[in-house]
Amino acid sequence: MSHEEGSESLDFLLAQVSKLHRARVHTLFEELGLYHGQPPLLFALWDQDGQTHTELAGRLHIQASTVTKMVQRMEKAGFVGRQADPDDQRVSRVYLTDVGRTIREDVNQVFRRLEDETFAGFTLEERVLLRRFFLQMRENLLRAGGDKQEW
Repeated sequence: MSHEEGSESLDFLLAQVSKLHRARVHTLFEELGLYHGQPPLLFALWDQDGQTHTELAGRLHIQASTVTKMVQRMEKAGFVGRQADPDDQRVSRVYLTDVGRTIREDVNQVFRRLEDETFAGFTLEERVLLRRFFLQMRENLLRAGGDKQEW
């Protein structure tokens, strides 16, 4: 095995950083009673409260069934509630509760803390360059995955 194929390859390091980042996200959001995938749903509702499961799925680029499970879990935790659409009783809309509205600053603080921890020691120029690299990697992977790729 060559040096580049081992634990120092770019692919391995990217996977390791991703895994460590995900674990840190999990820990920080767990302190708020959230799971790592839930903040995007909160952001969508903070932007426009009262969306349907289908609308949320489209915004978040996930399956409606995933939204349903996520909403059920967040409803039990007290962050959101569901109400029947007044014009179509077959459709339910998801609304923030008072808890879901007031946790916004805490969620934003977690993201600021995570960014500070992740990029500590990086100059502004290095952060700008790294952002460009991430955008290029995302584009490369989206192109390689074709239409099947979700982000």
